[in-house]
Amino acid sequence: MERKKIKDLIPNIKGHFMTITNHKILVTRTCFQVGLYKQGILHDLSKYHPLEFIAGVKYYQGTRSPIAREKELNGYSLGWLHHKGRNAHHFEYWIDYGISPGSHGKDASAGKPKISLQGMKMSKKYVAEMIIDRISASKNYLKEKYTDDAALNYYMNGRDMMLIHEESDYLARYLLTMLAKHGEEYLLHYMKSRLLKHRNRDYHVRNGRLYLD
Repeated sequence: MERKKIKDLIPNIKGHFMTITNHKILVTRTCFQVGLYKQGILHDLSKYHPLEFIAGVKYYQGTRSPIAREKELNGYSLGWLHHKGRNAHHFEYWIDYGISPGSHGKDASAGKPKISLQGMKMSKKYVAEMIIDRISASKNYLKEKYTDDAALNYYMNGRDMMLIHEESDYLARYLLTMLAKHGEEYLLHYMKSRLLKHRNRDYHVRNGRLYLD
């Protein structure tokens, strides 16, 4: 019985392994193009961890992430909970308790700290990796149907439910819009020569405009 179950899963095992490996290769190559060598090598290694890999095989579909299917059936995804806590290129990694801006640590009505779950500001190198991850995932699943605006469309479709820092959100949309309008070669050149040129400097959004330190 067990042998039969394993045999039946072989197509899923092959399919999931090829999907996550092809995705990792795409991300690694693109990260290397913009100088993110360490991130390219380490990207998504946790997907090969048994907890994530077994879930990926079990809920494999081939046309979208198995995480979505696992959530539909169970209401949550153990594989995703494991993954997002170990990969800083996901905005969910940066969600934490924080003091609301402008509250000065106090709720005027209750006299207590006004604390809530918030999206913390992502380092620009991880925003860049997030964009590369989204581009690569879109290519992986859409294949010949992929276009330069696919990643932007995906991001915008899910943006209403995202708990992400407003400046990180702005930078992500800025980069994805650049991709949609000018293509991948232009975007990667901008990332390498402008955004990531001074790796330890920050980015800011003021009056609806992006500024790089």
